[in-house]
Amino acid sequence: MKTNPGRFFEDYSLGEVIVHAVPRTLSGGERALYHALYPARHALYSSDEFARSCGLAAAPMDDLIAFHTVFGKTVPDISLNAIANLGYAEGRWHRPVWPGDTLRSESEVIGLKQNSNGKSGVVWVRTRGLNQHGETVMDYVRWVMVRKRDAEAPAPATVVPDLQETVPAADLIVPAGLDFSNYDFTLAGEPHRWGDYAVGEKIDHVDGVTVEEAEHMLATRLWQNTAKVHFDATNREDGKRLIYGGHVISLARALSFNGLANAQVIVALNAGAHANPCFSGDTVRAWSEVLDKAETAAPGVGAIRLRLVAVKHGAHDFALKGEDGKYRPDVLLDLDYWAMMPM
Repeated sequence: MKTNPGRFFEDYSLGEVIVHAVPRTLSGGERALYHALYPARHALYSSDEFARSCGLAAAPMDDLIAFHTVFGKTVPDISLNAIANLGYAEGRWHRPVWPGDTLRSESEVIGLKQNSNGKSGVVWVRTRGLNQHGETVMDYVRWVMVRKRDAEAPAPATVVPDLQETVPAADLIVPAGLDFSNYDFTLAGEPHRWGDYAVGEKIDHVDGVTVEEAEHMLATRLWQNTAKVHFDATNREDGKRLIYGGHVISLARALSFNGLANAQVIVALNAGAHANPCFSGDTVRAWSEVLDKAETAAPGVGAIRLRLVAVKHGAHDFALKGEDGKYRPDVLLDLDYWAMMPM
């Protein structure tokens, strides 16, 4: 058999390291498509001149381009037969990705737990994205619910990894050379700096984007994500294509520009949950909550920890969970991340 049906839950073993196929060289084409699809417009990633004024050699690729590319490499080995991508933790961006860089991915299986129904299980992996020099550009943990091929296959020993609730501020990596001492707030689009935000503050990002079938499939193909649930309408009982969770992350991040235009650089992914599925026709809106703040050693650069919440359809009231402690049905994404912002 020469075709690849994808791995099932019983195909994983604890400690296994999987080297993922097909390295990807990134260019300005990916940036242009990313900005068209989402629509991203943070200044540091849009203008070489703006990036140079902030101490960088040129505009790097958007941080989530790196994430999607690294993630997409893992799909044929990790989530081709996934029922759902459940969460993220301990994510850090180690260095910028530049046009011309080639990224590849490898993952280590760090946890396994069969579900009580015996038909599926949860797999935890720690994934690293590496550039052409073998340097880590980012790493993160994610866990995925994967179907079993044979419900009678014996369950592995349960190992659930102990993960940090948040990446400590002291462990954040500021891109080399980043300097916001001469930051141009007018060109960036908003006047609000690090000191203008208070822990506990919530920001309604106002705008919305309706997800289109063709756009989400184009975006998912762009990242070479081959998960069946995103393309094959026969793969779900309801006959719908599930929107790739990363597509929702990038939509919400782009929407957050209105109120957080100066949260320029994503440096850590503390936690994340795709709370409810997103489908074509859903209108995505977003709000953020300031969770923490920290100073850095870089000139004029502060760190801000944000909760980014994506919801679907109408206006929202900043509500995340119901009285039962479960996510409300209109909540699509709950993402906790650190970003760099001018002080």
